[in-house]
Amino acid sequence: MTIEDQIQTILSKDFQPMKFEIKNNSYLHKNHKEYRENSHYSIIIVSKSFDKKNKVERHQMIYRSLKELMQTTIHALQIKAYSISEYNKI
Repeated sequence: MTIEDQIQTILSKDFQPMKFEIKNNSYLHKNHKEYRENSHYSIIIVSKSFDKKNKVERHQMIYRSLKELMQTTIHALQIKAYSISEYNKI
């Protein structure tokens, strides 16, 4: 299972998102001294779980879910997390 698949599986289980996108951005960091393949990601996640949660609380929820991967595999994670009503206004 790829890291992207692991991330999607965990977040889908924890948040039952209406929408979920993940992108591996590791290639953008190839010239960095500490470059690692499959270490930089961005996600867009839309879930009812984020209703009445501010941006910091949403990020904390996601980081909590991905704690093990964040400690071992993921170096950077860009997060765009929306409630369903917020996403429908975009």
